[in-house]
Amino acid sequence: MAASKEKLVLIKEAELTNNCPVCYSNEDLVLLVHQKLIKNRFFIKVTRNLVKTIQCRKCSSVIYPVDWTDDIERVFDYYNKMVEPKKPSLRFTSFFYITTLTIIALAGTMFFLWYKEII
Repeated sequence: MAASKEKLVLIKEAELTNNCPVCYSNEDLVLLVHQKLIKNRFFIKVTRNLVKTIQCRKCSSVIYPVDWTDDIERVFDYYNKMVEPKKPSLRFTSFFYITTLTIIALAGTMFFLWYKEII
């Protein structure tokens, strides 16, 4: 089985004008929304999973929901409504198609040779 790699793809970045609860900076909060992507040799899958974080660029800290003020929560809800994630999908790679066709060709050849011996 091929090892799957999970990757987070940035789909929305919004700068917030709220105060950082840690360093009280006014202009350095940013909301990041990532969507999870799973890749391996056979397929690429876009999932429904969204990872939403608020970070402060000045003090390099992640602001967890426990530390949010009412203003941050309102702004988060506003931007959360604006996020348009990619539709969940499954896309097969060329390696998958080549492997599948090879297996079908080998099975057909084996059946043909077996059938030829019976007759």
